[in-house]
Amino acid sequence: MNTTTTDGAVGVHHLSSTPDTVLWGELPCADDAAAAVVQPGELITIDTVSHEGILPDQGGDPREFFARFGVPHRDVLPDAIDIAASGLRTDSTFGPHVVTGPIAVPGAAPGDLLAVTVVDLQRRADYGIVSSRHGKGALPESFPVGDVHSVFCRAAGDRGFLPLAQDESAYAGSGRSIRFPLSPFLGIIGVAAAGSERPNSVPPGLYGGNLDVTHLGIGATLYLPVQVADALLYVGDPHYAQGDGEVALTAFEAPLRSTLRVDVIPGGAHAANGRPFAETSDLLISIGLDADLDEACRDSVRAALDLLAHRYQVPRHLAYAYLSAAGDVRISQVVDQVKGCHTVIRKADFVEWS
Repeated sequence: MNTTTTDGAVGVHHLSSTPDTVLWGELPCADDAAAAVVQPGELITIDTVSHEGILPDQGGDPREFFARFGVPHRDVLPDAIDIAASGLRTDSTFGPHVVTGPIAVPGAAPGDLLAVTVVDLQRRADYGIVSSRHGKGALPESFPVGDVHSVFCRAAGDRGFLPLAQDESAYAGSGRSIRFPLSPFLGIIGVAAAGSERPNSVPPGLYGGNLDVTHLGIGATLYLPVQVADALLYVGDPHYAQGDGEVALTAFEAPLRSTLRVDVIPGGAHAANGRPFAETSDLLISIGLDADLDEACRDSVRAALDLLAHRYQVPRHLAYAYLSAAGDVRISQVVDQVKGCHTVIRKADFVEWS
């Protein structure tokens, strides 16, 4: 996958990540003021910052943290430095994520869908972190050995590199590496929650948020049921690569500049019965969420039946049989309190139904 499809920002609007335009550990709610406004159909370019390297359990200073791995101070993003020093994350129970926004989309209302299409993703650094911490991964009884373990990764071209000769006190860039493909996406895309209480940034919900669905790269569209007037879109948790499940706790966390197109589909929230869902040029993707992984998988199947009935008018008993023969139920993530599954459907299988 190409990680850059344009040269520089392409949106009509550009929203930088600063202490005034981000939340740290919380997601927007109905009471939050918009940091920007974008009209339906317009593009907006949004800078995102990774939480890795700025968290208190990593020392709180990204310059000093990344220096342990050989990154010079000049290569640490100024906005990451400013956010780390801002004091925005005042409660240790908050989530780790930095989210940029919210962004008002005039005219969007509860009952509508906000369609967010990923037009472009550009890497803002050539390095990042995969971390395990505080017994919160898929194998908390085994990893990490201490409270926090940060594994440094490099990005070059379309590949990621996980050097085997490294530790957290001094990055040694020699020796063998594990090499894997990059496939950048935003782990968090969401709309504001109803009410006056900001949700924690970790668990996803019907408003979207920390969905961690790997298919949401360039060209994908995520459909979010609008919860409040003007939707109040936000993004964050940028990833250069992630395996389904995200088992160690985080993906390859590193900052992205994202360009998105937003559209409003009036009355569209019934398409998946009030759930978020997504599509690419080839795939239709239902999303199931629940604290119980089995129930999350069942919910993604229910959502797939709803989507097939809505999009192609397929009778539910026939859609159920189709999913068993040709659909793929995949684990999005198992580490975000509310677990996620997504069911992947090939659009080409329904050419005669279109």
